[in-house]
Amino acid sequence: MTAAERAGAGDAELIGAWRGGDEGAAAELVRRHTPALARFMAAWGARGDDLDDVVQEAFIRAFRGMDRFREEASFRTWLFTIGANVARDVGRQSRRRPILSLADHDVPAAGGNPEEHAEAEEALHRLEHAVEQLPPMQRKVFLLRAQQGLDYEEIAAGLKTSVGAARVHYHHAVKRLKKELG
Repeated sequence: MTAAERAGAGDAELIGAWRGGDEGAAAELVRRHTPALARFMAAWGARGDDLDDVVQEAFIRAFRGMDRFREEASFRTWLFTIGANVARDVGRQSRRRPILSLADHDVPAAGGNPEEHAEAEEALHRLEHAVEQLPPMQRKVFLLRAQQGLDYEEIAAGLKTSVGAARVHYHHAVKRLKKELG
């Protein structure tokens, strides 16, 4: 498969090509999914060099376990599930660390006055803290839905739960966050 073909291929095609020995297909999967996985892992508390390490570890585990990928969920959802497991493992090793911003960057929006920036920064920190306090399954579902934009079917398949349970976890997460931030 050429680089142009890889860029236009779907994840399933790339997985098939990688299984057939095309290392470039694996590189394309990594290129394609690294930014979203890094945001997801950052929301679990990975920072700086640790973020690079946990993202790499998630991809290593994914490629080692590719024979277990049954395409019941999208590759990205399956990868995020692995990423959550890596984050949990790292968390056990290094104790809990504060969760990183849900935003892509911690840079305040342009415009406005310093007081508005300070208020926005404080609100963001309160949200981060509230998300960190959610039970693990609610946090996973909330981050996959709110941060990554996955639908309930993808979340359910990735977390090996029902669509109804994913909806309930999300509902309870939002309810807790509203109460905490109220």
